[in-house]
Amino acid sequence: MITSAQCRAGRALLDWSQQQLADAARVGVVTVRQFEGGGSQPRNATLDVIQRALEEAGVIFVEENGEGPGVRLKKSR
Repeated sequence: MITSAQCRAGRALLDWSQQQLADAARVGVVTVRQFEGGGSQPRNATLDVIQRALEEAGVIFVEENGEGPGVRLKKSR
């Protein structure tokens, strides 16, 4: 599952607002705001749709590899 920091970083790479992510993931903007702010931990199903929305937009999630989890963008074709 993605972390709140990965979510914020993924949005930043895309230059998306919290509202744009919420719309793409079909969740409430309050859900995104609370998750990114550490105010709550959404259900796994909610995290999954947020992650998929970011991935469909081109974000790649990097697993923990000793340096911590991260994100990057897919190469443009």
